[in-house]
Amino acid sequence: MSQLARRAFTFADYVFLEESSPIKHEFLDGVVYAMAGGSPDHAAVCANVIRLLGVALEGKRCRVFTSDLRIRVQATGLGTYPDTSVICGRLELDPEDAKGHTAINPTLLVEVSSPSTDDYDRGEKLAHYKRIASLREVLLLAHDERRVDLWRRAGGHFTQLTYQSGERVVLESLDATLAVDELYRDPLA
Repeated sequence: MSQLARRAFTFADYVFLEESSPIKHEFLDGVVYAMAGGSPDHAAVCANVIRLLGVALEGKRCRVFTSDLRIRVQATGLGTYPDTSVICGRLELDPEDAKGHTAINPTLLVEVSSPSTDDYDRGEKLAHYKRIASLREVLLLAHDERRVDLWRRAGGHFTQLTYQSGERVVLESLDATLAVDELYRDPLA
């Protein structure tokens, strides 16, 4: 029995694929991976994050982006769509993306985990994110409890802080704070 030939994609191939695809994909090492959609709870928490960051950053030189903005980790080649990104100062685009739809200089990245992505978000994906030179903080919001893990760059390494219900997350990179309970607030509950 013959095996199907696997094609290694270039980043340019991947960007071209994304232009016409109804679903989002991640890219790493020449392989394109389909990304699953999120649950209503996941979408609500993401919306809360974006709303609260937008209010906290009003008047500052930082912009909040939805998961529609592709981020590329130039050091590793990962192309992905974090749940939320914040870029302060000038937006820098990946020179390998001719359409200019891929940013390379996030200040903050946010992932809301799900049962199927929790290990990846906290492991391999976080390791990729930590290789972004401009990145100062990463927020990982748990899917099964009101818990926020903050990874903050301190010199040449990242330190982890954990916040629970009733506490406020201090984002030094943005000079902002977010209440954990507000991040998880569900207006329909």
